Amino acid sequence: QVQLVESGGGLVQAGGSLRLSCAASGRLINTRAMGWFRQAPGKEREFVAAISGRGDSTYPIDSKKGRFTISRDNAKNTGYLEMNNFKPEDTAVYYCAATKPFSTISETMGGYDYWGQGTQVTVSS
Repeated sequence: QVQLVESGGGLVQAGGSLRLSCAASGRLINTRAMGWFRQAPGKEREFVAAISGRGDSTYPIDSKKGRFTISRDNAKNTGYLEMNNFKPEDTAVYYCAATKPFSTISETMGGYDYWGQGTQVTVSS
């Protein structure tokens, strides 16, 4: 069993920055790809970024054209999503997710077996 706990969300002004964290516990964490998704009010959950278990591969490569950067620290069993230059449309609940061991990164929800509870990010204009 894997547990994921997101933190770092909050209220931020447009143009501001935040770093979300995803603390993972369980077996073989460093073999599981990790992804970030978000869900805005009234919209479907959408993919943001993903990173391989070893942290040597990310998708998309440009991580939202430079505004979002995904990373992980396997020594701490923690993943991160750094977000810059916020826009009001970035307001959403942000979720982290993890795959089964030794799975490749995925941009679809079905590629992940474990989900965190989400952290709210609200961008004010």
